[in-house]
Amino acid sequence: MGRCRHAHSYDGYTTNLALEDFAAEDALVVHSWEGAPLSVEHGGPVRVVVPHLYFWKSAKWLKQIEFRTVDRRGFWEERGYHNHADPWLEQRYSDDE
Repeated sequence: MGRCRHAHSYDGYTTNLALEDFAAEDALVVHSWEGAPLSVEHGGPVRVVVPHLYFWKSAKWLKQIEFRTVDRRGFWEERGYHNHADPWLEQRYSDDE
């Protein structure tokens, strides 16, 4: 298994996440809600929910999870945003890394 995961959504969105964050107690891979398959309206068929990173590393409409040994920037990081973006450390843009 790699050191990070890279999620790919059906709409082309991508997000990267360190395995420690992906394996966190509050992180979820969601496929159903109250016993029913997750609807497209709510991010189905599968979505990744990462609340401890303020949901910005979450992904809806998931089609693939890729485990990698080398990190690859996701949608927001390719546009200049910080890879981890801890708001308490004022990490906003990639030049803050």
